[in-house]
Amino acid sequence: MPGKSLAAILKKTFGYSTFRPLQEEIIADALEGRDVFALLPTGGGKSLCFQLPALVREGLTVVISPLIALMKDQVEGLQASGVAATFLNSTLSAEETKTRYRGLYRGEFKLLYIAPERLMMSGFIDRLPELNVQQIAVDEAHCISEWGHDFRPEYRQLAELRPHLPGVPFMALTATATMRVREDIVNLLQLKEARCYTASFNRPNLTYRIVPKEKPSEQVLKWIKSRPEESGIVYCQSRKATEAVAEKLRAGGVAALPYHAGLEPAVRDRTQEQFLRDKIRVVCATVAFGMGVHKPNVRFVLHFDLPKNIEGYYQETGRAGRDGLPGECVLFFSPADAVKQRAFIEEKTDPEEQRISREQLQQMIHYAESGDCRRATLLHYFGETFTNVPCGACDNCMEPRERFDGTLAAQKFLSCIFRLRQASRFGVGLNHIIEVLTGAATEKIKRWGHDQLSTYGIGKEHSRQEWQGIGRELIRLGFCAQTAERMSTLELSGEGLAWLKSRSPLTLTRPLRSVGRALRQQIEGDIVCDERLFAELRSLRRTLADERNVPPYIIFPDVTLRYLAARQPANIQEFAEIPGVGERKLNDFGAAFLGAIASWKARK
Repeated sequence: MPGKSLAAILKKTFGYSTFRPLQEEIIADALEGRDVFALLPTGGGKSLCFQLPALVREGLTVVISPLIALMKDQVEGLQASGVAATFLNSTLSAEETKTRYRGLYRGEFKLLYIAPERLMMSGFIDRLPELNVQQIAVDEAHCISEWGHDFRPEYRQLAELRPHLPGVPFMALTATATMRVREDIVNLLQLKEARCYTASFNRPNLTYRIVPKEKPSEQVLKWIKSRPEESGIVYCQSRKATEAVAEKLRAGGVAALPYHAGLEPAVRDRTQEQFLRDKIRVVCATVAFGMGVHKPNVRFVLHFDLPKNIEGYYQETGRAGRDGLPGECVLFFSPADAVKQRAFIEEKTDPEEQRISREQLQQMIHYAESGDCRRATLLHYFGETFTNVPCGACDNCMEPRERFDGTLAAQKFLSCIFRLRQASRFGVGLNHIIEVLTGAATEKIKRWGHDQLSTYGIGKEHSRQEWQGIGRELIRLGFCAQTAERMSTLELSGEGLAWLKSRSPLTLTRPLRSVGRALRQQIEGDIVCDERLFAELRSLRRTLADERNVPPYIIFPDVTLRYLAARQPANIQEFAEIPGVGERKLNDFGAAFLGAIASWKARK
């Protein structure tokens, strides 16, 4: 199909005049019947890659989705845009299920959303050839890989669809995947001569900040109260913490609820629904919350505790700013959190799994403590080079950490490692090295004779906390290496030994300071508009959403409301030019919003 025709369908149905990066190429390959693998960041428009081809071609597109909430959300959004879509899952009554089956057999639907478990049931998989299936789209495809952060065994069965639907093209989509996970997806789904598309992992509308963790509950409350109109997620390590933080927020006047796997399913579903419908402002959750929660106007994601790995952290922060408007990502960090995470790792029974977990945790700690650009560090993890430093949207670029001449401190620290290994023939941990440097009189130091070393007590000018920071930075720089064993020890690296001999100058970075000025400057994605009119349009949107029993963003996302508040259209023609206004929504909601804008202008 010509690009012009695709663009016309895009505007008519979804209200957008241009495609996002790679969307048009992916759609073209899908329409040519090719297998496709697409890695697009959260907010990059993955869904459109299979939704638009479904509108163009005859027959049914089956979308495999891991979560019930995601199915319902996507289908409601499509129906609001005039697209014939449905889902099958356990929330439906027997009668509702029969009705939808009848519709599928009659060819009434363009898209069917379904969980892998139901799809692979023998009764259903045998019926598929009768439903004129023209495309299989596997959403959240990273779930198929054991190396993915959300591995789901039931995804492994999906390759069995091939014999039942010979010739039907597959499309696999994900927002987060390392190279190893990407290879797993292609191999395990048996994608044939797949066209692979990988967009940049960069989310330019997000800011990243690490904040020293002092009184975290109070810090989180203060931070959220400074943003009274914004919605967000607070991720916590434990169920107990989610409940405690939610209670603290409620006591401070913030509408918040906890979400974790220990709650009854009905309670979790109700909390999620209240969040999606803007009835509560904040969800305090474990990592059990988030995948498939398509709430585009999440303006912030706070991490109350240290995440286990960078991949999970990236995925969780990616739930902010899905609509392309600015989002803030803040991690409250204390080295003590790393100790807790290591304790969890020790509970694992598989030695290889422990080793991998330790390595991943160490990468996360390095990210949290580094003075380098946060964005560049995140992208490097996924194999992408980011050169536009300073990025202008992370704490280290906007408020560069103080640097100092660390030559002498590094010489003392590395020399201490060398002398300890030379004297004892075994490695010791970071804390023991610091105790030797600061002249501590511990039982171990006396027993091993480390109080007789030339480096004993030579570092009293720095506190234990300062030495912790110096040591961890030298590990990051590669001058010494921390073993990934249960009792991790520090060893001098070849690079560190060479530097000790050269005695060349070395600049180190001061540790994190408490929160400075807020990162609230205008960044990419911001749409400047009249905030009072925006607030009135949000109120109207909520009323319309409540009348239709759908989340507010199903009516229009915040992006569309901000464009409306900025351009203030005076007639239906001008309204039709607003991004996100398709033909169906123009007919359904145009008059109401034009009336609200006209009324607001008259009162100015």
